[in-house]
Amino acid sequence: MKAIHVSGKRKSSVARATLKEGDGVIRINNQLLAHFSNKMARERINEPLKIAGMETVQKVSFDINVNGGGWQSQTEAVRLAIARALVTYTKSDKLKRDFLNYDRHLLIADTRRNETSKPNDSGKPRKKRQKSYR
Repeated sequence: MKAIHVSGKRKSSVARATLKEGDGVIRINNQLLAHFSNKMARERINEPLKIAGMETVQKVSFDINVNGGGWQSQTEAVRLAIARALVTYTKSDKLKRDFLNYDRHLLIADTRRNETSKPNDSGKPRKKRQKSYR
């Protein structure tokens, strides 16, 4: 089987995942999932793995590189990449439906970005310059 390469984005975080046939090992930035970030982040990353089922997850290994953004957006990017890789690997419509029913953001990226600052203003996107009239 060929390796499957997918990516997931959230805000300024980008996760690039490689799925290969293996023994269920998940590495994020060259460290095991058990040692990645905090407990909440690990639980969020485990969601697509639990939905897919252990029999599918035990057959594959993930190697994920994630950079940019904070820990929460990195977590969202990683789970997006994992879910997309699993759907590509299994080619299952049922799994795709299960992911979408559980959480739409497991397969569909959140396209919201921060608003840009306007020129000649205070530096924030919507704040206006103060007037004094004196």
